[in-house]
Formats: sequence, C-alpha cells, structure tokens
Amino acid sequence: MQNIIKTMSTQNVTIIDYGMGNLFSIQSVFQKLGVNVTVSSDPQIISNSDKLILPGVGAFQKAMEELKKRNHIEAINEFVSKGKPLMGICLGMQLLFSQSEEFGLESGLNLIPGKVIRFHKPEENSLKIPHIGWNSINQPKNNSRTWDNTILKDLPYGTQLYFVHSYICYPDNKEYFLAETSYGSDTFCSVVNKDNIWGCQSHPEKSGSSGIRIYENFLQL
Repeated sequence: MQNIIKTMSTQNVTIIDYGMGNLFSIQSVFQKLGVNVTVSSDPQIISNSDKLILPGVGAFQKAMEELKKRNHIEAINEFVSKGKPLMGICLGMQLLFSQSEEFGLESGLNLIPGKVIRFHKPEENSLKIPHIGWNSINQPKNNSRTWDNTILKDLPYGTQLYFVHSYICYPDNKEYFLAETSYGSDTFCSVVNKDNIWGCQSHPEKSGSSGIRIYENFLQL
C-alpha cells in the first residue's frame, strides 16, 4: 500500500483549463489524495503530463471552440498517442466522442467513435431534463467486461454517483461501455473506456467516497 501511495504522490496530474469546467473542486480532491496536481491551459504542460483530466460544464460547441482556440486539441492528441491515461468528466466525457447533436451536429475530439444525443422525453412525468441528482451505474447488458483493473475497481454494481446533464453518450462499439445508467426510457453509457481513454458522465468529485475511489483508481492505472 505504501508503494501505491508513493506512486500516486509522485505523479504529475494536469486538469485542463479551457474556461469551461469545475476545475477547483476536482483539484481539491487530488490535493487531498496527496497528488501533484496542476490546473493549466499551457499545451506543453498538457502534453507532457503523466495523467490528464478533461473537465467540462456547459455547451459542447462552445467547449470545442475553446479547445481549438487554445491549441488544446493537438496537445490532447499528442498526450493520448503516448498511451498515458486521459479521463473526461461530464461534458469532458462527451467531448471525447466523434460528434454531438447539441445545437446541430458538432464534431468532437473523435477519440472514442460514437455520438452524443439529447435525452428522449422521460416516460415518467416526475422526471426532468436535465438529469440532476444521484443515480446508479451498472454493468452493461450483453457485455462481459468486469470492473477489475479499471477506474471502477472495488465499486459494486449499483453504486450511486451524482449526475448533472441533458445529453447522453453512445459509443459505436459496445465494448467501450464500462458502465451504464438508466433515466426514463434511456439507458446510456455513464462510464466509457477505450484503451487509455476514460470518461465519467457523472461528477466523481461530487459523489462522496465512491467518487474519490474513482479518482484513486485512475491514479493507480
């Protein structure tokens, strides 16, 4: 355990600052874990990090504009090409996908083939959009992947996490579904993984001990 803690504490984790994100609450979690964490908009710092967090709150199109304007897309692609772990949070997860239909079709980072669409109208009158609050993540149906050696390691199926979103992700390849969540008539990808790329639709930093565990697992990858 001491070796794990030492490895975590010596890592250089960067949270990408592109003007749209819940940056400092995420930073606070990593600081409490004793990790060297930097909030930066410098492309060189981003591409040279050990691990990278892409946060995000707001509109997909605006987020992509900001990433382009700050030369972050090239830095993210360079980072990913080195095989190092990247994790997108909420809108940051959606940006990993090929395209979003928010305000018309908009191209994303295309790191995970798939699309982002709006929730269908919830069948139950009591359900509202955006989806705000606690909901469970579960093992995807027709997918035999376990959560061992992933960012969900040691979390039980049905773990409750905190969500705030109006759009949902669907990878083209169902093997990229690491966890799924249901809301109304929609069952969507709530945790995604393709190689060294990870994404959480929920906000782990707002999800208590389960969310902290997700960040700890990310550090141990």
